[in-house]
Formats: sequence, structure tokens, C-alpha cells
Amino acid sequence: MRRVENPPNRFEPLVREWLEEPPQARVEVFEEDTRSILSGNTSPDLPFRWSVNPYRGCFHACAYCYARPTHEYLGFGAGTDFDTKIVVKPRAPELLRAAFLQPAWSGELIVFSGNTDCYQPLEATWKLTRRCLEVCAEFRNPVGVITKALLVQRDLDVLQELRRHAAVTVFLSIPFADDATGRAIEPQAPLVSRRFEALRNLAQAGIPTGVSIAPLIPGLNDEDMPRILARARDCGARYAQRVLLRLPGSVRTVFLERLRQVLPERAARVERRIREVRGGKLNESGFFARQRGHGVYWDLLERQWKLHRRRLGFESLRNGDAPAGPATFRRPSPAQGRLF
Repeated sequence: MRRVENPPNRFEPLVREWLEEPPQARVEVFEEDTRSILSGNTSPDLPFRWSVNPYRGCFHACAYCYARPTHEYLGFGAGTDFDTKIVVKPRAPELLRAAFLQPAWSGELIVFSGNTDCYQPLEATWKLTRRCLEVCAEFRNPVGVITKALLVQRDLDVLQELRRHAAVTVFLSIPFADDATGRAIEPQAPLVSRRFEALRNLAQAGIPTGVSIAPLIPGLNDEDMPRILARARDCGARYAQRVLLRLPGSVRTVFLERLRQVLPERAARVERRIREVRGGKLNESGFFARQRGHGVYWDLLERQWKLHRRRLGFESLRNGDAPAGPATFRRPSPAQGRLF
């Protein structure tokens, strides 16, 4: 068990320090009575407008997760609080249905999830993601899924229904080529090798799949890029994307401390490489600039990415693999009933 450890919350006027050893970090579940479930994205450098996030916080405990600072809005910490104080939105499926029934909704692509993993362990019990996907299937609304979890395979029936009548793409986030490094930086996420198995199973079931090297961490996993892409292609992945590491706010503290703890011999090199592609900084928050680096080393990574992606024959993803022609979205009549 880990001990409670959080960077100071920028929204809290008081900083608490333990006089003795901090207590063990234990998982707690909170329910949120939210009034809406569709999150609108106004970032011009992201390829989607709408996302659904049934959960806040994430048990996977990935040290680099850019969503960690969002936990501070709730009065929690961005460290172990983010990993153990998980907020669920029980009304998510009902709220999504209500949104689809609004005349203004036209059936745009929805991404699960834009914030924390929609298939983290609590999903096995709460089934909020599955129920939301069932709503999307009923209304034939196109969907994109990004996850590290093996649990996505449970919902093959719903994903196949979406594939038949609308559109769906599932990306497995696999930023490391080996289990050991993955376990060090993503201590409670499924093993890398198991994620590749899930990718293969989804592809064999006819689901359009992709691999996401997210984040790409200069000096740590950049050398893994060719192996990850080759293995993903062998598993049937059609698409590939990569996202440069972002270290906003408290994420910087959590990531660097974890790195120094679990990979001390590589920590200094990684930090130096990050600064090298960020113009001397550890983070860049500006639109478009946050998605790409600068300098000779970044140019080398970009050339390698394009070379291996082209060599392996990855396709370009357009609108969540949505089919050509009229939109598939439709509001079922009362006589049609429910699909699930």
C-alpha cells in the first residue's frame, strides 16, 4: 500500500503536513449528482468537440496524467487523492439520453473519455460506460473510445452494434513497449502485454482499432516508438497517434517525483530531454504548441514517427471512422423500443 502524498492544492488556502508518517491511501468512492454529462471541448488543437466522462479520478495512477489537476477543483489532491478518491456519475446514461433527445443535438462524434479512463476498475461494477454506449447504439451516434483497460472487451456486443449502424473506433493507450517500464510509471494500469492482447481481440472482432502512444516522453519511451507501432500493427490496429507529454500544474511534481523514485538512473536524462523539446521549459500550455515540440531532437522524433507510421501502413483517421454519406444519428420512435 502507498501512503497519502499530494502536492499542495492551488485552490486551498491551507497546506497540511503530516507530523507522523502519512496514513495509507485507501480507495474511496463518491457520487456526483451532475446535471449534464456531455463535456464541450473548445480547444482548437483537439480532433473532437464532445466527450463523456462517467468518472473523475483514476485508479490506474499513471504519474503523467494531465487530468490530475482537475481533482483540485473538488478540494482533493492531485497525487494519491487522484488515484484513490474516485467520483462516479450515476446518472450519466440518463443524462446522455436526455441530451440526445434535445432538438439541438445532431449526432456529432462523442469520445469516451476526454479526461479519465472510462474503463477503470469501478466500471466493472457500475457499468456506466457500457450503459452510455448502449444509449449511443440506440440513437446510432458515432463514438470514439480511448482506454488502457482490458474491460473494454466486455462490451464487444455494444461496440459491434455501433459498428454496424453508426461508427466506432477504439484506441488502446500503450505508451511503453515493455511491462516493467509500464508498471513503474502506470503502477495500477493493466500490463502492456495484456493491452496488446486486447487490441488484437478487438480488431479480430471487427472493431476499427488504433494505438495511442500517449504520452510520448522524450528520453524515456521515444526509443520504444518503432516497437510499439510494429506490434500494434501486427495486432490489427489501423490507426496510430501520439501525444507529447504535458506536465500542467501539479502533474509536474507527481511525474518527476515518481520518475526519481522508480527510475532514478534515467530521471535526469528524461527531464533534460523534456526541456530540450520544450524550449527549456517543462510544459507548454498554448494551443497547438502544447501538442508539439521544438528543436533538433524533436525534429528527429517527428521524422521517425512519420517514417514508421508510413512504413507500417497506418491509415489516417477521419471523424472517428464515420462512414461517408448522411449522418447515422436518429431518434428512435416509441414503437421501435430499445436495442439493449
